[in-house]
Amino acid sequence: MNPNSADAPTLAELADLAGARVLGPEEGAGLRISTVSLDSHALEPGALFAALPGTRTHGAAYAHDSEAGAILTDERGVEILREAGDDRPVLVVGDVRAVLGPVSARVYGYPSTSMTLLGVTGTSGKTTTTYLLEQGLIAAGCRVGLIGTTGTRILGRDVPTSLTTPEAPTLQALFAQMRSEGVTHVVMEVSSHALTLGRVGGTDFDVAGFTNLSQDHLDFHPTMEDYFEAKATFFDPASPLHARTSVVCVDDEWGERMARRAGSALTVGTRSQKGLDCSATLLDATSTGSQRIRLDLHGASYEFDLPLPGAFNVANAALATAMASAVGVDPARFVAGLEKAAVPGRMERVAAGQEFVAVVDYAHKPAAVAAALDTLRGQVEGRVGVVIGAGGDRDTSKRPLMGAAAAQRADLVIVTDDNPRTEDPAAIRAAVLEGARGAGTSAEIRECGSRSGAIDQLVAWAGPGDAVIVVGKGHEVGQIVGTTTHPFDDRAEMRRALAENGYGESVDTNRVRDNERRQR
Repeated sequence: MNPNSADAPTLAELADLAGARVLGPEEGAGLRISTVSLDSHALEPGALFAALPGTRTHGAAYAHDSEAGAILTDERGVEILREAGDDRPVLVVGDVRAVLGPVSARVYGYPSTSMTLLGVTGTSGKTTTTYLLEQGLIAAGCRVGLIGTTGTRILGRDVPTSLTTPEAPTLQALFAQMRSEGVTHVVMEVSSHALTLGRVGGTDFDVAGFTNLSQDHLDFHPTMEDYFEAKATFFDPASPLHARTSVVCVDDEWGERMARRAGSALTVGTRSQKGLDCSATLLDATSTGSQRIRLDLHGASYEFDLPLPGAFNVANAALATAMASAVGVDPARFVAGLEKAAVPGRMERVAAGQEFVAVVDYAHKPAAVAAALDTLRGQVEGRVGVVIGAGGDRDTSKRPLMGAAAAQRADLVIVTDDNPRTEDPAAIRAAVLEGARGAGTSAEIRECGSRSGAIDQLVAWAGPGDAVIVVGKGHEVGQIVGTTTHPFDDRAEMRRALAENGYGESVDTNRVRDNERRQR
């Protein structure tokens, strides 16, 4: 938006919208606001700096670095600004996050109302479902934008972002950019953090989809019930965040509860439940992971081949199709697009001519680990091996559960480092190992601090007819140790290990193994 545009709202207009009081010179109320940001360095005159309280410091402490024309903050922020002698106009509210979404949406001209928005939430399957939506919508002739864990894409072009669901100002600016480029449909992941922290406030969703719920993020949500309630704000008709239409997978008890909470939800299932709006049936599966699926949707049937393995992907495909149908997309054209679907780091096969299946997956919670291993076990007649770790500075209670899920399903479990962040990597491994060794199975349990070394061991162990999988990081191309992100890609490491064992093209075996060196 042009800073001088008559369409840009004045500070007084934003104050009315946010229920804020305006401090500073009288003429400040007439200032037209063109952009909003949480980044003090990213603003220029005619912009609004949103100064939020943080865990260690308050955003208002960084206002002096900003050229913003005005500041949105709370009472504590006002104190900091006045102590610093800052005399710019200020919008003062009780809770900045509660109003930041609607304020940002107004500044960028309510862009989400100009497009069809489809949001997906749940513990597992959000990324895959959004990718399926993207592929199917494109096949149906839509111009698509995608926002999620792997970044943002606008009409197929990558636009990097740092959060699954960006902060409200970034999100609304992305919507505005998509609108300007002619996007007609936006598919996006909506995390529980985004719902709780107000990132999607002011966004107009046409349809909300629910995949499932299992243990994750209990470092942020005190209990599973709290976690469920955060998700429910996307479906509950009494919530200001709810979408116009809800589509809910009812394959688990949480989905059944969510459908009841939504009231008039369209229901999706894969377990032959009665009375569903969309029912998916697996007709056939190949050793390569491709699945032949029949969908019964609103009285019509559609058959197609999904090039992704696993029962969970049958559910994801059904949910995506039902969501697309809910916004008027022809299901026949949509499912044709699913036959070309590929999702980075989600049950992604690495093939180099080896006689065993090698897969990389993002699974980083107990239920997802179990589902991935069950899928592989059903595909091969041989053994199954897994490399697994757990992230640092995250939910600690799921670590032994992940180890147990792996040991209950695999013949070989190699516990290694994921993203240890600021925690002691050995302590994280110990928690995963405790669960694996306590599972009471005959699985071989190993520990290897070097993730690249663990992948080497996994590939060296595998033989004809076996399946091996590296879980936890999927599409990620970095490993966070301390506060530093080091280059690391499980898929590249798998290819390297395969090449060093005589499969595929040769690689530079003299590379520096940063991860291995860091563990010494």
